[in-house]
Amino acid sequence: MFRPLPTALSHEVSIFTRTKALTRQFSSSARRDKQRLVILGSGWGGYAVLKGIDRKKWNVTVLSPNSYFVMTPLLAGCAVGTLEFRCAIEPVRRYSPQVTSYQAWCDSIDFKQKTLNCMPATPPLEPMAATDQTARTGGAFTQRYDKLIIAVGAYSQTFDVPGVKEHAHFLKDVRDARRIRTRILECFEQANQPTLSDVERRNLLNFCIVGGGPTGVEFAAELHDLLHSDISRHYPALARMSKISLYDVAPEILGGFDKDLASYAEQNFRRDGISIRTNHHVERVEKGKMFVKEQGEVNFGLLVWSTGLAPNPLITSINSLVKDEKTNSLITTDNLNVINADGTPDPDVWAIGDAATIKGQRTPATAQVASQKGKYMVKKLNKIIKDKEHTAPFEFHNQGSLAYIGNWKAIYDRSGAENVKTKEQGRIAWLLWRSAYFTATLSIRNKILVPTYWFLNWIFGRDLTKF
Repeated sequence: MFRPLPTALSHEVSIFTRTKALTRQFSSSARRDKQRLVILGSGWGGYAVLKGIDRKKWNVTVLSPNSYFVMTPLLAGCAVGTLEFRCAIEPVRRYSPQVTSYQAWCDSIDFKQKTLNCMPATPPLEPMAATDQTARTGGAFTQRYDKLIIAVGAYSQTFDVPGVKEHAHFLKDVRDARRIRTRILECFEQANQPTLSDVERRNLLNFCIVGGGPTGVEFAAELHDLLHSDISRHYPALARMSKISLYDVAPEILGGFDKDLASYAEQNFRRDGISIRTNHHVERVEKGKMFVKEQGEVNFGLLVWSTGLAPNPLITSINSLVKDEKTNSLITTDNLNVINADGTPDPDVWAIGDAATIKGQRTPATAQVASQKGKYMVKKLNKIIKDKEHTAPFEFHNQGSLAYIGNWKAIYDRSGAENVKTKEQGRIAWLLWRSAYFTATLSIRNKILVPTYWFLNWIFGRDLTKF
């Protein structure tokens, strides 16, 4: 969690102190005999720790720019209206008041003093007073810790292609899904105007996806379902003009899956009219068009960019810990402790999720790994607080990979698992895909909402209202 470079501010906010009564009410801090556990991040790793940690024995603080956890596999469905946005999120504050939560960025970490330098992630509506935990300076504050878990995740990788950040959409957060959904409906409403030519309509209705991994493939599949169901019913002429193109620099899509399953997915996409352009390189992106080395100028109405992960700027700024030369992520021991520059592990700091790599191991940067690391940390910390040893190393148990490919079909790859090795494709894999995501939703509320929206949209169709 590292806040982006701030834009110029039109005015400065002055800081002044509230009354002591209000300060006490705001801090509502836990007893002093509890150790401070600070969790940086509310993603798959951080939220798994928050969910399982013994909050009666730890003084837990969560620092995250988001006040929620995102069920990322559901974002593609949210982006096309198959699910509503709140189906994909779980609020961090459901664990209040036992857990203190700050919606803030962590700018830097002082490992010697055990302090975090933070900045609020939202502009303050009114000045806030310093508490016994925070020493505020111009909006910034300092947070102390006894134990620290770094689970800040990673950013979307752009490979420094000019124009991507300005003109492409990413799909890592529920806000991204909201923007994509709005843009899809805008494209059809604009193309429906009587003043446009057919060429302009086809350009607006060309939906491009860069990245042939699970995120790009599942979004292409969900978008195909939308175009061939609700869009074809409400915009029949425009639906015939629409086109989905999937680009990747690799020779094939879904490189992490079994080759037979990847080939099955590619054949289904081609049969459904989705253009797959592998071995293609995007050189730059401008408003409404991108320039592909092998193809030239390509006009689009929507460009979704999902080409992998880039290191979080907070991790990039850390110089006192050992980092992986290739990924620039923090290298940890098999107990997930970060490693100091002198080669010694830090007993009070752990790194999990996409921000970390275990020394000597190559685990995939997936939600499954991050979640398992979070659960491992729960066991470790709950033993530490009881003065018990937990020296067992972390072991990743591959539970398989799933990807939806449209038309009620999916692929399930468990060929890399340790015990039962299997793979499925088609409707059976689709049932596994649906059941896996349903059981993975954390709250009872979402266990009810997700299948309800699936059923309602199957019966009545998706809502194409833009607001």
